[in-house]
Amino acid sequence: MYTNEKFINREISWLSFNERVLQEAEDPETPLFERIRFIGIFSNNLDEFFRVRVATVRRMVDIGKDEENLLGEMTPTELHNKIYATVHQHQEKVQEIFKDIITELKANDIFMIDETELNESQGEFVRKYFYDKVLPNLVPIMLGKNKFPYLRDRSVYLAIKLWKEEAPEDKAYSLIRIPGRSVPRFLVIPGDEGKQFVIMLDDIIRYCMADIFFYFDYDRYDAFTIKITRDAELDLDDDISKSFIEKMSTSLKRRKKGKPVRLLYDRYMPDDLLSFLLKKMKLAKGDAVPGGRYHNHKDFMNFPEIGKKEHYYTNLPPSRHKDLPPFTSVLKMMRQKDIMLHFPYHTFNHVLDFLREAAIDPQVKEIGLTIYRVAADSKVVNALLNAVRNGKVVTVVVELQARFDEEANIYWSNKLQEEGANVINGVPGMKVHSKLAWVQRKENGKMRNYAYIGTGNFHEGTARVYTDKGLLTADPRLADEVEKVFNFFKQNYLHFNYEHLVVSPFSMRKHFVKNIDHEIKLAKQGKPAWMILKMNSLIDPGMMIKLYEAAQAGVKIQLIIRGIFGMQIGLNGYSENITAISIVDKYLEHTRLFLFGAGGEEKMYISSADWMSRNLNRRIEVACPIYDESIKAELKEQLFIQLRDNSKARILDPQLLNEYSDGNTDKKYRAQEDFYNYIKEINTVNDETIDTSK
Repeated sequence: MYTNEKFINREISWLSFNERVLQEAEDPETPLFERIRFIGIFSNNLDEFFRVRVATVRRMVDIGKDEENLLGEMTPTELHNKIYATVHQHQEKVQEIFKDIITELKANDIFMIDETELNESQGEFVRKYFYDKVLPNLVPIMLGKNKFPYLRDRSVYLAIKLWKEEAPEDKAYSLIRIPGRSVPRFLVIPGDEGKQFVIMLDDIIRYCMADIFFYFDYDRYDAFTIKITRDAELDLDDDISKSFIEKMSTSLKRRKKGKPVRLLYDRYMPDDLLSFLLKKMKLAKGDAVPGGRYHNHKDFMNFPEIGKKEHYYTNLPPSRHKDLPPFTSVLKMMRQKDIMLHFPYHTFNHVLDFLREAAIDPQVKEIGLTIYRVAADSKVVNALLNAVRNGKVVTVVVELQARFDEEANIYWSNKLQEEGANVINGVPGMKVHSKLAWVQRKENGKMRNYAYIGTGNFHEGTARVYTDKGLLTADPRLADEVEKVFNFFKQNYLHFNYEHLVVSPFSMRKHFVKNIDHEIKLAKQGKPAWMILKMNSLIDPGMMIKLYEAAQAGVKIQLIIRGIFGMQIGLNGYSENITAISIVDKYLEHTRLFLFGAGGEEKMYISSADWMSRNLNRRIEVACPIYDESIKAELKEQLFIQLRDNSKARILDPQLLNEYSDGNTDKKYRAQEDFYNYIKEINTVNDETIDTSK
């Protein structure tokens, strides 16, 4: 009997993941300026969580229980309260960590100062900067009986109380949006004797408050930061006369005015000002989260780089793949063998070279690519545009509903269409989340397919900080089926049988259940049965139940789950055959890898999909079997390296304690650095000569 009590709620598990991010900010072994950056990552994560997940919980409170979202035996109201209680605890922890970081900065002659700590020369410098750069971007709003102004989602505001010292009852309230997009959030003030000083934009405005409100007769000003987070759900209307892009554009405009789900405020804000704001915004006291003096800690991701070398992670420059030396045709190499790219350990330029070569090769007739997220100035899209200009047929599947990238994807969709590409805006009723590139080339009078099958987006930026895999292959078993996927994109009524690729929502769930069932069968026969599964999230009820079943049959299951994890491991007679860890480190673990023992005939897959209901039921995802034995060995070694980690791996236990895995050894293992060194080592050994003439 499997009941909700054997699962961990999705939202609570996610908060536990974000606490692991916060642990990196707290860890004294994390370089100082990287600790600052992790505070920014933690804050940015939390913003998105409130915009999407908490907004969903709020709707659940209104309409009742949703089984898919409510694993863990909690009512929507209980879950809502648990979330806010946990977030309050995390906010307290952030403030303590931030204080420790400030102290450590001082020990390194770097001083975060506020408006009360400026000396005369610093004050002159700040005031000049204020008049030159800041004041032109400020528009104070006086609050009163007029309609309360619209507050931008995720922007920081100063809520200001103005009054006369001799007559405190004579007061007024005002709001000023801190212009963090047009003016840097931090200002480095020239120092002396090796000392450096940093002041935040918020405090620059505070310092010059009298210069802003000189029109009025007030002599006291107190300013407190607030931030509003809004519901980011998109509501698409059903007007059949509008194109999907038109509907998306309209919905995005509505999102910016979505219902508030959280007010973050300075805990020292006076009660009268807080009550005034809550009343005007029609928020309950429970929707308000007390915080510190500064909000939008996500800006700390861009803290000025004024530290010393030891204050940052050691730079691990990406290398070229040993089989892709400079000035070598990528397509020729692919005709020789499959090539696995490991990001960020390998350079993403290999992917760009692949697309660039396809764009100019006279024998290439068609190129296809799926876009979920791309860089703002995308070299990937630029290669596709050049392919169109070179007369290639270019088919691009642009997912317009990629969360928070919708506007960018509408832009690229229009840009590609204007140039003449065949743009497909997703598949009705499903998101296209697969990471595929396809090249069709005429060779010896026939068409031959080449493909790139990945776990991460075609994004030059994230390829430097996310761990992902990308398989370059001309193996007909795989590349020909990638062509089938693109034919499906072109004509959704065409359905194919895939003998090698595993495609959701058509076959992925059944395929992986079949693999698990095979391990169960082996275990019941007394044979070795095991699996190692690595993904971002594991929360699908059906897959978790199947893993519980396998564990009870005697299958040894090792899980590496970065984020959301809904299982309770280590329960006697239930899940003691399952171990689970999460690795949070310099790079964001994004790879999905699945390895099954299969009675000695090991089966390995890379995938774009986590085991979440949305990925298995409502998205076009692709998992790819690995047939090349040397590549399989590389991927297997990475799994073993990660399982050995005793520096950044946390044990995923039912109590959500996030305790570090010590590995019961005196030797220190750190998976990301160890795998970097492994890649570096195998890059120097080319175990076979590649014939580049073919």
